[in-house]
Amino acid sequence: MRVTPIPEVIEETEAARGILSPVEGEVGTVCRHFQRAAEILGRRWNPQIISVLLAGSARFGEIRDRVPGISDNLLAERLRQLEDDGIVRRTLRDERPIRIEYSLTEEGMGLEQAIAALARWAERSYAGMPTSS
Repeated sequence: MRVTPIPEVIEETEAARGILSPVEGEVGTVCRHFQRAAEILGRRWNPQIISVLLAGSARFGEIRDRVPGISDNLLAERLRQLEDDGIVRRTLRDERPIRIEYSLTEEGMGLEQAIAALARWAERSYAGMPTSS
């Protein structure tokens, strides 16, 4: 399956201008904020879930269908973790049957450029390579 590339937005970031750095204090020491962000994005399946929700709110089954290979239990666990981290919002719709939708919070939407950069890197690095089944 080939993922449609996310349009590139050329914008100089604060990190690119040298205002922000993933390290602080002692040379080579990782900033605790950067460490926390890397832990969230480094959890298996989180970038894929966030990428799906960047397209808009979705129900559990819709997310599962758009993230091939993820189990129901693991998806439920990741959504709870992302909700606890303030990245995902869970909304109950008062309908019959009850609808539960997941969407990104403002903090979650702030990951759009990071996910887009990861997608660009993946396309550059792995385009044309066979995928494992």
